[in-house]
Amino acid sequence: MFERYAIYYTPQGAFAEVGAAWMGWDVARSVAVDHAMVGDLDLAKLTRTPRKYGLHGTIKPPFFLRNGTDAVALEAAISALSQTLSPVMLEGLEVTCLGRIVTLTPCGDQTGLAQLAAEVVTRLDNFRAPPLEQELAKRRKKSLSPEQDQHLRDWGYPYVLDQFRFHMTLTGWTEQPEVARDLAAAHFAPYLSDPVRIDSLTLVGQNENGMFGEIARYPLGGNVLV
Repeated sequence: MFERYAIYYTPQGAFAEVGAAWMGWDVARSVAVDHAMVGDLDLAKLTRTPRKYGLHGTIKPPFFLRNGTDAVALEAAISALSQTLSPVMLEGLEVTCLGRIVTLTPCGDQTGLAQLAAEVVTRLDNFRAPPLEQELAKRRKKSLSPEQDQHLRDWGYPYVLDQFRFHMTLTGWTEQPEVARDLAAAHFAPYLSDPVRIDSLTLVGQNENGMFGEIARYPLGGNVLV
């Protein structure tokens, strides 16, 4: 039994291995791995906050299951939904700074990806338990816009639908984000210029240690892969 669930895009193959070595966590296998040597970066420190999620792009943010639902029903619903959704192609990825956090963000038009995420967020929302008051208060410390606050109340997360911005977090807050950005760009260089095909959804669960790991991968338009 997992504490929370989420639906991600997670890379596969060599990209996933390079990402796991950066983060120190292999989300597909739910195991810790050795950090890569990247310049003089202290990756163990730099990735301490995002490590528990692994390398991923959020499609439906982490949520607790609503009373009256269960993981079996959730998996069945994702399987059925995934068969109705089409893959999305991104032009590529780039390493960027979002404030003092370093991320991978998509290049070019993201309309299809935003539409995909909106479908997943809204059509699976009956599995999400309403946020507790302390969760709402924590989110509101970040000075949400009226639209974001409405999304928080309606969907349990402020950055969905028209506020959705796909990204793959690489670091926590850092005093030298530009240094980390440049070294991350070199580390991920082989996987930045080629198109990225998002053709599956990954259901992940948070274990008792707070780490997220893959439960199953659902090809868009296909069947579950485990």
